[in-house]
Amino acid sequence: MSTPLIRVVRLQYTYGAQTDTPIQALRGIDLVVERGEYLAIVGHNGSGKSTLAKCLNGLLLPTQGDVWVEGRNTGKPETLTDIRATVGMVFQNPDNQIIASVVEEEVAFGPENLGLPRDALRQRVDQALRDTGLWELRERNPRALSAGQKARLAMQPACLVLDEATAMLDPLARREILALVRRLHEGGLSIIMITHFMDEVVGASRVLVLEQGCIALEGTPQAVFAQHGRLQELGLVLPPAAAIARGLRERGAALPEGILNAAELVQGVITVIGTQA
Repeated sequence: MSTPLIRVVRLQYTYGAQTDTPIQALRGIDLVVERGEYLAIVGHNGSGKSTLAKCLNGLLLPTQGDVWVEGRNTGKPETLTDIRATVGMVFQNPDNQIIASVVEEEVAFGPENLGLPRDALRQRVDQALRDTGLWELRERNPRALSAGQKARLAMQPACLVLDEATAMLDPLARREILALVRRLHEGGLSIIMITHFMDEVVGASRVLVLEQGCIALEGTPQAVFAQHGRLQELGLVLPPAAAIARGLRERGAALPEGILNAAELVQGVITVIGTQA
């Protein structure tokens, strides 16, 4: 049996564990992320999403339990460089991650710190600039880029964790980032998307719903969003297309279950109209 990309075992994390007012953010998470998977993680504020994200590449170390990345334990300091080269992160505000004054140098910063040979570094930087559509902007100051363009700067890890990375973007920039994420996933990159936009969850292969530091629901998008009542209890809503389809079904429209996106909704409506003609 091959080693999973990420394995989380009975993970607990407590902020201020040694203080008089500890806050337990994660309460015994068990999780396996396979290579090439597209995992979406949702939950209302305070559910533990961002804490889990930071535990996945060693930015936070478990209070109890273990996180393994390609067989390396995040609790061992000597493994952290390799772990962070494997699991890259994009946060909500990309400005907080920008270091260099030139886009090309910013893209090179992470791989360069991994000690890559010059030829390999040059190849990786050029490829990353082309893949993200930033080649023509490679000599610009990264702080002069749009928010969506800033969010494209990454290290080409094996797994990319996006922690609310689209939260501060306008709709056009969001679409650009989601399209880029899809292309990266199709190219073999593992994706972990942490978001509060339900429409961003639709493209995932699996959805994890957190509540008070625990896994409340898990399954395919279709399976998770079919549990509308439970989602309401958790303070979550359906993706817009799914909500519209549900409303139409309640009014008598013979739409199929499992509609999650606009294309499926349109096709369902066309089918219903065709059968009534």
